[in-house]
Amino acid sequence: MVSREHREEVGKKVRSFYEECSFPGYEECETPFDLREKAKRGIYATLLDEQVPFGARILDAGCGTGQLAIFLSMVHRWVVGIDFSHHSLCKANDFKKRFVLRNCSFAQMDLFHCGLKDENFDYVFCNGVLHHTADAYGAFQNLSRLVKPGGYIAIGLYNTYGRLLLDLRRWIFRLTNGRFRLLDFFLRQKSLGEEKKRIWFMDQYRNPHEDTFSVGDVLNWFRRNNIGYINSIPKIRVGDQFTPDERLFEPHDPGGVLDHLVCQLGWTFTQGREGGFFLTIGRKMQREALRDQPSPDTSRDRATERMKEGRV
Repeated sequence: MVSREHREEVGKKVRSFYEECSFPGYEECETPFDLREKAKRGIYATLLDEQVPFGARILDAGCGTGQLAIFLSMVHRWVVGIDFSHHSLCKANDFKKRFVLRNCSFAQMDLFHCGLKDENFDYVFCNGVLHHTADAYGAFQNLSRLVKPGGYIAIGLYNTYGRLLLDLRRWIFRLTNGRFRLLDFFLRQKSLGEEKKRIWFMDQYRNPHEDTFSVGDVLNWFRRNNIGYINSIPKIRVGDQFTPDERLFEPHDPGGVLDHLVCQLGWTFTQGREGGFFLTIGRKMQREALRDQPSPDTSRDRATERMKEGRV
């Protein structure tokens, strides 16, 4: 159990850090069209735009400067972006107001004191956020309560194996006072501006707090909160491949423990340039499905008990 004092101490340090290093920036996005073109360069954002239905209610938790939230809101989806960085949210709101974007809203909010209604969102996205909190599982529990039964939650985390080479580079940078930065793939890209490189370096190598997690950790979180595994990027079963025509929200086989070990060992090299990042998608079980489950044991958490008793 993480104490409230420790949670708040870590939160203050991380909040202060991101007030100085808010990202991504809007330098290349002078209009919503520019933002859309930028987002569509990535396969994941393209698939989200194609497969998240119009009219969906979406929460982007830890939205930063709000680019994903604004992108998804452009075609009649209703998106709420929350973040604890005032500076980042100012950038999001400035862009929204400048172009009179009506389907998104932004609020400064802490994941541990989240003033949003339970079961209010069809989709909850939280990418690259939980591992910077003192209690990633506690924050995940809070987010899972916001998802409607039958809705989806996607969380992106640093992987314990995929982060190993970056940890080695961090040690080298620390030992040499930040020299040999060309060891980092991102920092070698000549097409990127110095400000983007600075923010990347600070976020990856100077962040005041981060944890790493395994596939097994996330699947256990899902089980404890009545969320069924749907998909992951990269894949967690040996032989499966992520493709440009991937059906993000259709159920996939999660494989077994050996699959997870082999895949994660591979991520040490394949995901190292991306900071060892992996994303897992789950779907919250319907209440009807919950009633068909075996009786809970004493270790099941309070949120599950409430759902079993029909009090949510």
